[in-house]
Amino acid sequence: MSTPIQWRKSSYSGSGDGNACVEAALDRPHIAVRDSKIPSRAVLTFPAPAFAALLRALQAL
Repeated sequence: MSTPIQWRKSSYSGSGDGNACVEAALDRPHIAVRDSKIPSRAVLTFPAPAFAALLRALQAL
């Protein structure tokens, strides 16, 4: 039996009710990402090191 993953909403979700949101969750050994407006749609998964590299690249912008 798998444990449900805990989704976390981005702190940069926008003003008001946070309609421009991305949620991420640790789904070992991957990081899962979804659109919080439509959580039933596709989830993207990344190996944790690749996701960390993506975040570093975004922070460098």
